[in-house]
Amino acid sequence: MTPDARLVPAAVAAWLGAAVLIADPGTAFAAAGGLGAVLVVALAIALRTRGRPAAVAAPLALAAAVAGLVAVSVGVTGPQRAPDALTRLLDHEGTAVVELTAVPRRASGPLETAIVEGSLREYRGGGATVVCATPVLLFVRGSPDQAGLGGGIGARILAGVRLDRAEPGDDVAYLGSATDVRQVTPPPPLLAWASALRRGFTATAGELPGDGGQLLPGLAIGDDSRVPPDLTGDMRRSSLSHLTAVSGANCVVVVATILLLARRLPRVPRLGLAALALGGFVVLVTPQPSVLRAATMGLLVLVATARGRPGGGLPTLAATVVLLLVLDPWLSRDAGFALSTLATAGLLVLAAPATALLGRALPLPLAAALAVPACAQLACQPVLLLLDARLSLWSVPANLLAGPAAPLATLGGLAACLVLPWAPGLGQVLAAAAWAPAAWIAAVARFFAGQDTGGVPWPDGAGGLLLLAAISVTMGAALLRPAARRLGIVAVAALLAGSGAAAGAALGRSGSIPPDWRIASCDIGQGDASVLRGDGGRFALIDTGDNPAALERCLSTLGVRRISLLVLTHFDLDHVGAAPTLAGKVDELLVGPSDGRDADRLAATLAAGGAQVRRAAVGDSGRLGDLGWRVLWPGPGIPPGNGASVTIEATAPGLRALFLGDLGEEAQDALLRSAAPRPVDVVKVAHHGSADQSPRLYERIRASVGLISCGAGNDYGHPTARLLQVLADVGTTPLRTDLEGMLLVAPGPDGVRVWTERSPDRDPATAVGHRG
Repeated sequence: MTPDARLVPAAVAAWLGAAVLIADPGTAFAAAGGLGAVLVVALAIALRTRGRPAAVAAPLALAAAVAGLVAVSVGVTGPQRAPDALTRLLDHEGTAVVELTAVPRRASGPLETAIVEGSLREYRGGGATVVCATPVLLFVRGSPDQAGLGGGIGARILAGVRLDRAEPGDDVAYLGSATDVRQVTPPPPLLAWASALRRGFTATAGELPGDGGQLLPGLAIGDDSRVPPDLTGDMRRSSLSHLTAVSGANCVVVVATILLLARRLPRVPRLGLAALALGGFVVLVTPQPSVLRAATMGLLVLVATARGRPGGGLPTLAATVVLLLVLDPWLSRDAGFALSTLATAGLLVLAAPATALLGRALPLPLAAALAVPACAQLACQPVLLLLDARLSLWSVPANLLAGPAAPLATLGGLAACLVLPWAPGLGQVLAAAAWAPAAWIAAVARFFAGQDTGGVPWPDGAGGLLLLAAISVTMGAALLRPAARRLGIVAVAALLAGSGAAAGAALGRSGSIPPDWRIASCDIGQGDASVLRGDGGRFALIDTGDNPAALERCLSTLGVRRISLLVLTHFDLDHVGAAPTLAGKVDELLVGPSDGRDADRLAATLAAGGAQVRRAAVGDSGRLGDLGWRVLWPGPGIPPGNGASVTIEATAPGLRALFLGDLGEEAQDALLRSAAPRPVDVVKVAHHGSADQSPRLYERIRASVGLISCGAGNDYGHPTARLLQVLADVGTTPLRTDLEGMLLVAPGPDGVRVWTERSPDRDPATAVGHRG
């Protein structure tokens, strides 16, 4: 049976319109006017013609109407989210009244911070007061368990804050740091009841051993605040993170349980009771985007059933998307909302034909068990590719093993949460019973995340994304229409060819890499990321660039799975933007002077993943096996920024290198005077090869090789003619990531040997010079 897809174009139009317009709400009313014109023309065609023109014009009119509604919503709510009166006060520190909309989360470590989501209700600063209702994200000094945040969702707090505008399209309008937090208004009774239930259950689960106790609150009520970063990463890598995001399966369990218990009641009261239970469940687990999608869809189904007209799955999903995006267009860029919606669509449209197809060769229960995760993965894969630039090989088997345990953990954990206040003993028994499936899910995640062959590379960029989306659509069409099965074979062949080409390229690069390399400069665009290798498989990483996918490719090619030492020379985005993705993989973090709360927040994120954080000081040193390192700069009192870049000298047998961060000429001269650096074999050229360089420093160190990390066709003109002339004057050979890709250096008998990913001017593994 072909799914009823008549509302799908309208839902797609609403989604695309919202995603585009929230980046610039000022254009929303103009877009609404244009869409209104399209609506009028399409209606005229639909009403005055017949046949194919009318069949095309009718859905076009509906799509234009829906997209126009979304545009009006953006135009109305955009100024309310970022009122001019508030924006004018951002240069002033002030006090704010914020109503909490989510459970405060922890970012632990030396810089312990509570992450607080809320609605800004009042701001006082610069001699003015602004009353508003706009979403904010606050970073509060201290623990999320502090008294001022203890009220939970719905409580209002008063805090001293400093606000900044968030990026256009973000789900919050302002970011801020807060101090001196105190509660001024408790939450309403219903929200206070839900907060108390959550806290009691989370505390009970925390007493259970191992990963199971940490994961159980996420599986049962969507509270993943106690899940350690390494387990969070393993859940993501094994494609199981959706289990801790409360969505459709959890809502189905709740509604089905109530309908079963109330089966003797008449239909309308029974459905009304299920709707009330669903509403209470949303309050308990908090209205996350995936929860809103699932609960709204469930409510629409209950209403339709009460009227005696049960709605189809796909039309109900499309109506849910339209309704939620009209109410909150900023959901359109939320990954949780996208994954929840696409996974549901994949199950509604593809699961039945996939089960039937597999059922020809397998027992029907096994066919269904395989079809469900496979169809969800197929529908979600283009979005998953944006989060991880690889195709997961283990998604289906991991979900096949973990999936049956999820309802047991959900139902048992939810029952324990509700029972604990009235019967603590029984609640503890139920929590202990739910612990077993939770521990099993965690074990499955740990196992599959630890498999080296778990991900297949895929072509990056917009081309790779569009190719995968086209393949997914084609495979879906082949499942729905047997006549299109040949297209499915073509799609599978394209999938294998794309992954094979990407894997072959990666394998070719890995196979040609010299086994004794010591220094690598990653090709990550306009930014810096340098890898140092000691013996015993220990690695240091100096800066990360701001492209997580490019950094991941480089580290994977080099065989880096854990980083013993991460050095963030300074906090410019092109040096640290990809650092949050390394949380849970870093043993020690060395940072330069903080330039504000964003820097502190980043350090806290990495500390939460287990990194030991310390501030760099001249003379700091350490070893990674036979590779030693020493900090030469900055000295005390140097203000944050390029001139305070942490400067590292690294030595290994037969090789010495200097990494200059983004030091300018003045700072380089000061380094020359204070540290008297020795001649080196390799210099990581400062600031991507800008003109702001000290010829005196380069004359002093006389490196054989200068590594220049810059992006192809960058707008800065890096590397500059002046820098290249400075290198030429002292006999330093420039190697450039923009022309030659990833750069590797190894010691050699006659100097150093270099390997380049692309070699327009030299062959890989060429000997280059010797130390001056």
